[in-house]
Amino acid sequence: MKKLTNREKIRSHEQLRDDVQHHRKNGNTVVFTNGCFDIIHAGHAHYLNEAKKLGDVLIIALNSDESVRTIKGDLRPIVPQDERVYVMASLEAVDYVTVFNDDTPLHLIEYLMPDIIVKGGDWNEEDIVGGESVKRSGGRVVVIPYLEGISTTNIIDKIKKAYGGT
Repeated sequence: MKKLTNREKIRSHEQLRDDVQHHRKNGNTVVFTNGCFDIIHAGHAHYLNEAKKLGDVLIIALNSDESVRTIKGDLRPIVPQDERVYVMASLEAVDYVTVFNDDTPLHLIEYLMPDIIVKGGDWNEEDIVGGESVKRSGGRVVVIPYLEGISTTNIIDKIKKAYGGT
């Protein structure tokens, strides 16, 4: 299979730190979010579009395949990392995509120190990883309302039911 790419948006942590510093010097607000983004659905699209409205630059930190398996179990991710990166980098709302291998993006957040961290409504603000660090540096944490009933797990369950999976 041909290797998928969207190079201008896919960045290493080091490249991304340089990008963040450049954007800050230009007075831009940097928004950060993270997740598995395994099977992209309307809830993700809504969430990312709303996150982009909060600032000038939207960074997506994508859990690596190894990280997803640790969090979600051995059957996940459904969509491999390279494909998830490509899809995320193809979205208009997304400015940069990077991958992280840890269980949480805390080290990456503290390395980049975005102006705003965003998570979906299934998170409580006080539980958002990196939120305290960002707030201490003058930033803020935003929770975007969750669209009920739209989730990757629900899609997987629907496919299993429709096609006889267990």
